Amino acid sequence: MRPVITSLLDTDLYKFTMWQALLHRHPQTQAEYRFVCRNRPAYPLAELVDEVNAALDELCALRFTAADLDYLGGLRFLQSDFIDFLRLFQFQRGFIEARAEGEHLRIVARGPQVHVMGFEIFVLAIVNELYFRRVDQAGALSQGRARLAAKLERLRRLAGEAPCRHPFEMFDFGLRRRFSGPWQREVVQTLAQEAPQWFKGTSSVLLARDLNLVPIGTMAHEYLQTYQSLGVRLRDFQQAALEDWVQEYRGDLGIALTDTVGMDAFLADFDLYFAKLFDGLRHDSGDPIVWGEKALGHYARLRIDAHAKRLVFSDGLDVDRAIALYRHFGDRVQLGFGIGTQLTNDMGDAPQLQPLHIVMKITRANGQPVAKLSDSPGKTLCDDETFLAYLRQVFGIAPPAQALQFR
Repeated sequence: MRPVITSLLDTDLYKFTMWQALLHRHPQTQAEYRFVCRNRPAYPLAELVDEVNAALDELCALRFTAADLDYLGGLRFLQSDFIDFLRLFQFQRGFIEARAEGEHLRIVARGPQVHVMGFEIFVLAIVNELYFRRVDQAGALSQGRARLAAKLERLRRLAGEAPCRHPFEMFDFGLRRRFSGPWQREVVQTLAQEAPQWFKGTSSVLLARDLNLVPIGTMAHEYLQTYQSLGVRLRDFQQAALEDWVQEYRGDLGIALTDTVGMDAFLADFDLYFAKLFDGLRHDSGDPIVWGEKALGHYARLRIDAHAKRLVFSDGLDVDRAIALYRHFGDRVQLGFGIGTQLTNDMGDAPQLQPLHIVMKITRANGQPVAKLSDSPGKTLCDDETFLAYLRQVFGIAPPAQALQFR
């Protein structure tokens, strides 16, 4: 059977950008990442444990090739010493464990952060592809192609509609939730060929290289969460993380993620200094209209021209929702839309074809818990109630009626 992962470039760009920043600034950090499935699968994920372990064995045998390193070295924001680190890098099998626990699949990566943080996207791609290999492939691909054609038709209709001041631009963010690697490649290649005026890139470094596309991505929650454990005052962790990012990338990679402890707490830290230095903001939870209006209001209060900034939306989008958000904001600010599951895993309505809602998130760093207090309660993640309560207290955030936690 074809290996799920055949290249270490088959991951999201922001894994490399966070990796470099943390290697340069906090290489001693120890971290733990845990896998969790948020919805009920059509069959128990525990049934996949042997296949997952075999795929992890294959992953840990891979190395970056000379061609991989040449491509990464050509990205101006990745530095030569980081490329040299990747030249020597190999995933260590002893740092990750996959086991069955009843019907559940438990996967934990634990060790030096710069050696375990890269597992995340590969694990999600592995579990997804192994899970969906059990369905009728021909039928699923037939439905997927029909749905992709409908998305392309909706995009083509944009050409006949009145444009907003700023263009509609969308990206593929679907690697972690994809039906399979070959299907993601087909989707991205089709969009690049059929809708180049709207489709502007992919988070997949491998596909960006192979299809001559722009790789898209900056930072994820794990980067900011790590700073909760680095000895800075907890109230100051966001500003410390943003300052290190500014110093690391000197103007590149300027989209900041806003919802590690919620948009309101983020904006309280995102002062004039950061608002001028960062190119824009990324939405990943909560009502996108409310979030966008808060962002524009913040720029207005700081007397910053929003037309020079960009808002990137990436939370559970499909093409129709992205276009609706474009119509709402497109005359006031530059926009980008990262679409994931609804591009790379929209394969039909049958229960066995419903996407898995799986994540693999950092839960501890340097021996202490870290947390994300999302603007969507179901995305709140932590394995320590005491720390979660303390974080809420520090940032003045009321607890929701119900929140998902790591267990």
